[in-house]
Amino acid sequence: MQLVSLNIAMPAVVTYGAQSVETGIYKEAVNGPLRLGREQLEGDGQGDRVHHGGPDKAICVYAADHYPYWRDQLGKELPYGAFGENFTVTGWTENQVHIGDIFAVGSAKVQVTQPRQPCYKLAAKHEVKDLALQVQDTGYTGYYFRVIEEGTVEAGQAVQLLERHPLGISVAEANRLQYRDKRDYEGIRRLLEVEALSDSWRESFEKRLDAAQEEQG
Repeated sequence: MQLVSLNIAMPAVVTYGAQSVETGIYKEAVNGPLRLGREQLEGDGQGDRVHHGGPDKAICVYAADHYPYWRDQLGKELPYGAFGENFTVTGWTENQVHIGDIFAVGSAKVQVTQPRQPCYKLAAKHEVKDLALQVQDTGYTGYYFRVIEEGTVEAGQAVQLLERHPLGISVAEANRLQYRDKRDYEGIRRLLEVEALSDSWRESFEKRLDAAQEEQG
């Protein structure tokens, strides 16, 4: 239950197909303490501020536990940060972490807001066309933290659970509702009871419920 790697990158322009895109996905591990602000880590940035970063997605987290699987699946060495995450952690996978859980890392306090949604930039980085879909299908998506209290963080520090959300809806369960069991409306309503859920996921699920109500007349 540790922050094993702290990873940052400023946005860079890369070529994907016939397009030039700006992305901060090329994270690299850094040593020493960094300031964690309300919206991002010191020295870090996002190319697409609509879908990445901001208060609900200040920190992208990925489990070191998944790296052996991906190294075998992709047939290459993968350094921490390879999935564009800021925090590579041990002991906190999608099944173990709940939406709304609160953790302490260094002198900062953070809260789980939603699963990470893999996008085409991950596929572009690793030159695997369907990688975003593979990540989605495995459930090894990672997740996001919002920052409740700013502070200083450093690789090697413990990731300490301070408070479990009482509804106990895991990141894995949120992924199930998003991608597989899209008509589990009871499950969706229960997830929407979690006040810590990010605004973007809340809006998406509320639209799904509204559409279902219209279908039913």
